[in-house]
Amino acid sequence: MLRILTMTFAASLLMAGAALADPIEGNWKTDSGATAAITTCGSSFCITLKDGKHAGKRIGTFNADGANAYSGKITDPANDKTYNGKASLSGSTLKMSGCVLGGLICRGQNWKKI
Repeated sequence: MLRILTMTFAASLLMAGAALADPIEGNWKTDSGATAAITTCGSSFCITLKDGKHAGKRIGTFNADGANAYSGKITDPANDKTYNGKASLSGSTLKMSGCVLGGLICRGQNWKKI
């Protein structure tokens, strides 16, 4: 009986952990049509391309700044340049942006959750 209770408790903890996943985690379709996976890596979130020309390449690391707001570094896989990045989540859309020169020049994309 104790073994069954222990196994039930362990299963409950695993399911609770999955339910507490951050909304940024998952697979996202980029503007270029590639799929980007956002997963936890330590206390941050890592962005890795899953398919396309740059499949397997890590292109960013972000930290949570508050409710549905994130900041970190994002790399353009085409030229390997890294920018200060920000992301904000609204429903199933993740608005990504990267800036240089203290925010004078910025570029952005809207990714859709898949």
